[in-house]
Order: sequence, then C-alpha cells, then structure tokens
Amino acid sequence: MKNIQIGDYVTAFYKTGTYIGEVTGERPGSYVVKVLAVVKHPRQGDLHNPGKVDVPLFHERKALAFREQSNIPDKMVKPYEGTIPEYNESLLTAFKEFKEKLSVDPTPHDVKSLEALSEIQKEYALMYGIEF
Repeated sequence: MKNIQIGDYVTAFYKTGTYIGEVTGERPGSYVVKVLAVVKHPRQGDLHNPGKVDVPLFHERKALAFREQSNIPDKMVKPYEGTIPEYNESLLTAFKEFKEKLSVDPTPHDVKSLEALSEIQKEYALMYGIEF
C-alpha cells in the first residue's frame, strides 16, 4: 500500500470517472473512498467495447454520489492537495465539460452517449437540484 492513511484526501479513478474523496478504510489492495467532488464524469457505453454503439447494453453511468463510499484499487488512488470543490458545483462542471467534448465532432458513440447524458441530466436535476 502507498503512504495513504485513513482521513487523507485523495483523487480516485473509478470506472472511467475521477473523484476527490476522503479515505475511510483500507482493504487488501484497495481503499474505501468517500466521494466529496467529481473531477471527470464517467464515460457512457460498454466498458469492454469502448467506442462501440452496437452492443447488447449501452450503459448509462452516473457519477458516484456525494459521500458515497466505494472500494477503489490502490493503484487508482493518489494523494490530493488543494481545495475541495463543492460537490454539486464539481458535478455540474464535470458534466458540462464531458458533454461539450462529446459535441465537438460527434461520432455515433458520442451521439449515443449524449442521449444517455440527457437522461442522466434529468436525474441530476431531481436528485441535486442542479440547474443546467
């Protein structure tokens, strides 16, 4: 394990999303991280067939929720120093950046991802009261 202790703030990469969180526990080969902010919104679609649209199930992936705890492999956890942004604000920023990136020169996968994000956006508005 790295020199990361319970209570430390970290960046954590989990299923294509990146988060800032607090370490709340250790397990062999992983840390339990409580999510405090979103850095990068998770990609949409099938993780095993990236960029493909014609897959059995095109997954909609929401960002991990505020204070949600997740087991993250230790290789995907790095120390974080700096100010931790407010969760809703960070989610909105990460969401908009991802949506904007997909909209520049959209591939068929990007179009399908934007459709998925449209549904996720409605859920975020209900769950967090975020206005887009």
